[in-house]
Amino acid sequence: MSGLYNVSAAPHTRSPITTKTIMQDVIIALIPACLFGIFNFGLRALIVILATVLTCAVTEYVYCRLMKKPVNPWDYSDVVTGLILALNLPVSIPIWMAVLGGVFAILIVKMLYGGLGQNVMNPALAARGFLMISFPTRMASFALEKISSPGLKDYLRDGALVLDGVSGATPLGQLKAGETVDLLKLFIGHVGGTIGETGTLFLLLGAAYLVYRKIISLRIPLSYILSFAVFALIFGGKGFDSNYLLGQILGGGLILGAFFMATDYVTSPATPKGQIIYGIFLGIMTGIFRIIGSGVEGVTYAILLGNLLVPMIDNLTRPVAFGRERAKNGK
Repeated sequence: MSGLYNVSAAPHTRSPITTKTIMQDVIIALIPACLFGIFNFGLRALIVILATVLTCAVTEYVYCRLMKKPVNPWDYSDVVTGLILALNLPVSIPIWMAVLGGVFAILIVKMLYGGLGQNVMNPALAARGFLMISFPTRMASFALEKISSPGLKDYLRDGALVLDGVSGATPLGQLKAGETVDLLKLFIGHVGGTIGETGTLFLLLGAAYLVYRKIISLRIPLSYILSFAVFALIFGGKGFDSNYLLGQILGGGLILGAFFMATDYVTSPATPKGQIIYGIFLGIMTGIFRIIGSGVEGVTYAILLGNLLVPMIDNLTRPVAFGRERAKNGK
């Protein structure tokens, strides 16, 4: 009996992939867009990014200490939330609003629902939606040129910031008005928009890295973008106008949302069929918000609505055990 081995309980095969490694890969994938945002809009963009990241990290830490919960500062999920939130904000936003968004994302959307893995909506997107409803004017103020670094007084006085950048219509606003857009500038990023959504090229580089690392699959992003493109062709009123179609795809937050937010593990379907259904739903809803609705954007609310439907989609597309038929009429 002394020669017997002591075998632990299953599973016996362990994967090197952990929450920490996944979040690290997402951070690496977001770095190109962050760097381009800083290059495009100036030091002010870096300050917004640091504000949201630090706010998310501190909020989660303080909550865990106050609630006497285990503190796990090294899974980097709070950093990812802060980065994605910052990339969804205009560079001119008052810092206190960015901080408020970080607190809302972590405290209200994530921690009060039980922490990582329990939230029903993407925390960063929910925070952006909260800020869009609460401060619509500030959230729609986009700079088109690099903003010089303001002094401390500009950050503190009545939440406003004096900019020397130039504001103007975003590409989606131009398309809504029936104008054409410069697709090359749109792809490279010399256009108005949030800190992260303007760098389409750099978002795609980050997305390619996530696909290469097998962190995400292409089912959700492709079904999302293709279904939106079909919607735009049918209801856009432009026919097969390449400038309009590519402008709608490359403009706004579609690329950022499709690859970095709609693919969130916690708030997206687990089944392959469910992911495709989810992507198609997001494409249709984004089309309704952008093309039929009065607004010019719709990615945020489309994904948030999709998040709420994920449990139902998972339930309807749940595979059955091999050799068994799916139950009918609940029996």
